[in-house]
Amino acid sequence: MKKLLFCFALISIFSITESFSQQLVYRPVNPNFGGDTFNYQFLLSSAQAQNPFSEEQDANLRNQQSEIEAFTENLNNQLLNQISRSLFTQQFGADGNLTPGTFSFGSLVVEIFESAEGLVIDILDITNGDQTQIIIPGN
Repeated sequence: MKKLLFCFALISIFSITESFSQQLVYRPVNPNFGGDTFNYQFLLSSAQAQNPFSEEQDANLRNQQSEIEAFTENLNNQLLNQISRSLFTQQFGADGNLTPGTFSFGSLVVEIFESAEGLVIDILDITNGDQTQIIIPGN
């Protein structure tokens, strides 16, 4: 009886699994290998999102400065830094204390004033309208 019951259970399990099984069919995702053509845009955007290189980096690698160009740029930066220091010393004094007021340096207008946040420095380029604000917190 137990053998008959065991055989019946075994046959019913195989028949249930056989009725729920299906044939597996491979469908490629990539349209280059026979997949759906609507996947192309998704695959392209995924590849571009994962690409660590950019055109700017490639251009920077191709346009690296020679040693003489780097030296010239460094020298220009040092000269401009020295000029701005001398203008700063002339305008604000040797002690470097910033006094409130409006000052002009060529095409730059610098406005310094006290506020609740601290000392505020507004810098405006009158040629193109670019401006920036620096806030030095008070004590």
